[in-house]
Amino acid sequence: MPTLADLVPLGPEIFVCGAAFALLMVDLFLSDQRRGLTHFLALFILAAAAVLTARDMAMAPVYGFADLFVRDTASDVLKLAVYVVAGASFVYAKPYLQDRGLFKGEFYALGLFSVLGMMLMISANSLLVLYLGLELLALSSYGLVGMDRDNPRSSEAAMKYIVLGSLASGMLLYGMSMVYGATGSLQLGEIHAAAASTGDRTLLLFGVVFMLVGIAFKFGAAPFHMWLPDVYHGAPTAITLFIGSAPKLAAFGMAYRLLESGVGPLDAYWQDMVAWLAALSLVIGNLIALVQTNLKRMLAYSTISHVGFLFMGLAQGGQVGYSAAMFYAISYAVMSTAAFGAILLLSRKGFEAEDIADFKGLWARNPTQATLVMFVMASLAGVPPFLGFWAKLEVLRAAVDAGLLWLAIVGVVAAVVGAFYYLRLVKVMFFDEPEGEGARIHPDGHVRVLFAVNAVALLVLGLFAEWILAWCRVAFPVA
Repeated sequence: MPTLADLVPLGPEIFVCGAAFALLMVDLFLSDQRRGLTHFLALFILAAAAVLTARDMAMAPVYGFADLFVRDTASDVLKLAVYVVAGASFVYAKPYLQDRGLFKGEFYALGLFSVLGMMLMISANSLLVLYLGLELLALSSYGLVGMDRDNPRSSEAAMKYIVLGSLASGMLLYGMSMVYGATGSLQLGEIHAAAASTGDRTLLLFGVVFMLVGIAFKFGAAPFHMWLPDVYHGAPTAITLFIGSAPKLAAFGMAYRLLESGVGPLDAYWQDMVAWLAALSLVIGNLIALVQTNLKRMLAYSTISHVGFLFMGLAQGGQVGYSAAMFYAISYAVMSTAAFGAILLLSRKGFEAEDIADFKGLWARNPTQATLVMFVMASLAGVPPFLGFWAKLEVLRAAVDAGLLWLAIVGVVAAVVGAFYYLRLVKVMFFDEPEGEGARIHPDGHVRVLFAVNAVALLVLGLFAEWILAWCRVAFPVA
C-alpha cells in the first residue's frame, strides 16, 4: 500500500488529474457566453502544474508509488515544455473554435487529460504506467480529432486515427507482453538488469521489435506514418496544432524510458533499427512534402522528416544522443506550434487558410506578419541562427559521434531538400500578388501577440540555444 511519501513525487500529476475532473464539473454549469472561464481555468491549471514541477525540480531520480513512477531532471524538463506548448495551443485554439461553434468545455477537459497522459508517459518506471499514460493520451486525442462531428473529413480522420492507433497500441502491448515473458517483470529497472544478463534473448528481442513499432507509430516515423497526413489534414487546425506538438515530447519520453531505462543493454540491436527508421523518415517525409499544395499536409509530411532527425539522436544513445534528441523534441514542439499557429493566424469563419496559395501576397498586406511567418519557415528549414539550425546540428553531430556517417549524410541532403518546400511558402508571401480574401490576418489580438512571441522566440532561443542544451545535458548525465 503506497504511503503519503510515495505520492509526493506524483504531486503535479495528482493535481492535474483532480483539476481536470473539477474543470469538467464546473463547465457543466457554464453557459456558452461564460465559457471563457473554462479557458482561463485550463490555463491556470497548466500554470499551477508548472509551478509545482519547477518548485521541487528533481536533480536526482526520485521514485514513488511502489517504484512505478520516477521523477528526474529529464522528466521535469519535458513536463515544463509540455505545459508551455499545451498552454500556447489553448490560446491559439480559442478564436478558431469560437468562429466554428466548437468552443466547448470538452476541448479543455480532453486537452488536460491528454497532458496528464503525457506526464505519466514521461515519468513511467513501469510498462504498466507507461501504457496507461499512452492510452489516456491516445483516447483523449481520438476525441479531440473527432470534435467537429458535422464535418465528414474530421469524422473520417478520427476513424482512421482510432483504427490505426489501436493497431499500433496492440503491437506495443504485444511487445511488452513478450518482454514481460522474457524478464518476468514490468519494472523498467528489473527489465534492464535482465537484459544485461547473458542467455537466450530471442523472445526479448522480438518484444523490442514490436515495442519499437509502437514507438515509431506514435512518432509518425516512416513506414508507420500512414495515419499522420490524413489526421493532420482532417482534424480542425486548432486540434492539429495540439496533437502535432506536445505529444512529440511525450513520445520522446516513452522512447527513452523503453529503450534506455528498459532494454538499454540491447542497444547494439535496436540502435541499427532506429537508424534505418530515421533514414526512411528523412527520405519519405521530404520527398512527399515536396509535391504538397495543402499546407497542413505539407507540414504533416515534414513532421515525418523531423522525426527522422530526432531518431538520429536516439540511434546514438548515451548522453550525447539522448540530450540531442531531447533538444530536438523541444525545438520541434515550439516550431510546430508556430507553424500551425501561422495557419490559425489567417483562418477565420468560412476560410481555413490551409493551402499554400492562401498566403499569396501576405508581405504586401501585412509585412510584419509575413516576416514572422518567414522566421518560422526558416527555423523549420534549419537556417542559422534560428533554433531549428542548432537542433539539426546537434543530432547530426550525435550521428557522426556514433559512427553513423552515412545517416548524417542522408540528414544533410534531407535538410537541403526540406529547405525548398519551406522557402516556397516564403516566395509565395513575398513575391506573389494577393488573391481575393486570402492573406488577411485574424482580428483576435491574443493570437497575433502569441504568434509574434512564438516566432521571435525561435530566433531568440536560437541565439541562446546553449542554455536549453545545457539543461538537456544535465538531464542525461554521463554514466
